[in-house]
Amino acid sequence: MASNSVDKKDEHLYRMRHTAAHVLAQAVLEIFPTAGLAIGPPIEDGFYYDFDLPRSLTPEDLQEIELHMRGIVDADLPLVYAEKSRGEAREYLEALHQAYKVELVDDLPEGETISFYTQGTFTDLCRGPHVESTGRIGAFKLDKIAGAYWRGDEHRPMLQRIYGVLFETEDELNAYYERLEEAKKRDHKVLGKQLGLFANSSIVGPGLPLWLPKGATIRRILERWITDVELDSGYQHVYTPIMAKTELYKQSGHLAHYIDSMFPIMKVENEEFVLRPMNCPHHIQVFKVDSHSYRDLPVRIAELASQFRFEKSGELSGLSRVRAMTLNDAHIFCTEDQVIEEVKSCVRMVQAAYAKLGLTDFRFRLSLHDPDNKEKYVDNPELWERAEGELRQVFHELDVPYYEGVGEAAFYGPKIDIQLRNFLGKEETVSTVQVDRHLPNQFDLEYVGEDGQYHRPVMIHRGVISTMERMVSYLIEHYAGAFPVWLAPVQAIILPIADRHHEYAQDVAARFKKAGLRVEVDARNEKLGKKIAEGNAQKIPYMLVVGDRDAAAGNVSVRKRAEGDLGALSVDDMIARLTAEAQG
Repeated sequence: MASNSVDKKDEHLYRMRHTAAHVLAQAVLEIFPTAGLAIGPPIEDGFYYDFDLPRSLTPEDLQEIELHMRGIVDADLPLVYAEKSRGEAREYLEALHQAYKVELVDDLPEGETISFYTQGTFTDLCRGPHVESTGRIGAFKLDKIAGAYWRGDEHRPMLQRIYGVLFETEDELNAYYERLEEAKKRDHKVLGKQLGLFANSSIVGPGLPLWLPKGATIRRILERWITDVELDSGYQHVYTPIMAKTELYKQSGHLAHYIDSMFPIMKVENEEFVLRPMNCPHHIQVFKVDSHSYRDLPVRIAELASQFRFEKSGELSGLSRVRAMTLNDAHIFCTEDQVIEEVKSCVRMVQAAYAKLGLTDFRFRLSLHDPDNKEKYVDNPELWERAEGELRQVFHELDVPYYEGVGEAAFYGPKIDIQLRNFLGKEETVSTVQVDRHLPNQFDLEYVGEDGQYHRPVMIHRGVISTMERMVSYLIEHYAGAFPVWLAPVQAIILPIADRHHEYAQDVAARFKKAGLRVEVDARNEKLGKKIAEGNAQKIPYMLVVGDRDAAAGNVSVRKRAEGDLGALSVDDMIARLTAEAQG
């Protein structure tokens, strides 16, 4: 049940947003006639265009440009397609003093069609596609101004990028901004600080978050849970070093493919070491410790493994984009006949994990290689054809809908990526299952088959809940900090009304803790109303008030998050209720 990566509505939105970028460029050029035009693609939720301008833009400029755009939209100018030879295109753009466009033309491959689109008096180098006329671009709003290096190269000129948001209707545009406001309230960086989950220290370094006690509790719950799931599913958990000699990553190919995102090589006693960006070469070495027969396979090796990526400082964000992370990682070594069932089992594990976590807004992507890109991907057509066919068979047998993404595969093999949407509807890859016949060849992996001969195992790379950092950041925003009871760092807080109730409150807390529940006592000399307000701000699932009547009856007066006062329950009944909810 493969679906196209872009459905008809998405394709129409793409055309609208692409055309809107041209309308933006026309408006800017009419206001700033000497503007240099760079590129202007459609993007998720809208469009942008990069300009070389005589001065820095202001928010007031955005208003003027947007007003000018609306005039172009009202004119409903048709977009007219034309082709030029390379010489004609260069001559035309040089006459307009559009040096950035000339550079783009020069970089086009020989034989590629060079096309232009014209609307009114404005013409732009572009391959399309577009809507028929400027009056059909939908509802839009210019959003912000940012700096952008030409072609992403910090050694090239800094341009000014104007972003716009565009949807088919005003209602959809307004809904987007409403979601944006809600997303600000759910920002994991804000809530992480408010709820005391994690922090950053300038002296520790960017992208190296500190897990505070409450955040560490959430992480520990997730780690214990997923480890138990894996152990119950036949995985063997290991620990491997956070670094290795560079030879390991040269042999695997990671050094060649990921050197730009790795930390610098360290030289120690005439040897070179590197912080690991991936865990698979280490797990391969675990597999190689023992000899294996077909009876041993599949061998499933798992680890909560720390790894390191040298992300650019401007791309770091809270827990969602970091430089040090701990991945829920595993590698399966199996026979050719076991591949399909093992991959199916991995997909089912992801589905079960998402159900447990309450995540429903996701879809499956079959990430394929680009056969024309010989530098990025291992040049072995038979390997790719076989593995991609296996993953299609998995989707067919599981009856799971999916779409295909060409150029999204790992360098050594295709993969199933689970694309999770955040509150704004933006997708990111969280979980993945990859079929790999390349690394077993690189490391000469073997097992003895039923025929007594040596055979090459297939390797499956698998991550169910991503890194602890990314998953916790997502869950903070997904639940707006109001975690379900099983994940909440504090499941209940006990609020004594007066000093004379402190001893009873501590006795109640001890009984809850003995039952394995996470509770705290707020024994501060503050009014009850303030304690309740602060408990609500901390998004604690239950607040248990204790006073004279409660102490005399062996009760707690229960207030539940978002539901309010539930009345009095015996301590035993409340423990039973909370224990049941804590099972998830």
